[in-house]
Amino acid sequence: MQPVRVLVANHPRLMRELVLAAISDQPDVEIVSEIQDEAEIREAVERTLPDFLIISLERTEERPKICDVLLSQHPTMKILALAPERNSGIFYWTTRDIRATRIESSEKGILRALRSITPWMV
Repeated sequence: MQPVRVLVANHPRLMRELVLAAISDQPDVEIVSEIQDEAEIREAVERTLPDFLIISLERTEERPKICDVLLSQHPTMKILALAPERNSGIFYWTTRDIRATRIESSEKGILRALRSITPWMV
């Protein structure tokens, strides 16, 4: 089984380090890139073609605009948007339209989403 390919693009350095610490030693997860600048997300996705993109979530009541663009161009990719200051995260993916569900903002919640275990079923 191939590892899940993950691009980490959280802009707060501490959040990025925490996410990387939680997932980097997992045998079924491969970090394909880590970026600091949100302006580089599109190019990094095109270059690395990740299975998952982990980004920062500024406002939990509103889907980040980049999700619409990226998921329309890469419909098999999934996006985890994390808001650490609100202890919140949302998992976005597409079917015929963009879907989302809240995830547990923890190592367990992140790994569950990366392993494609539907978060609301566990």
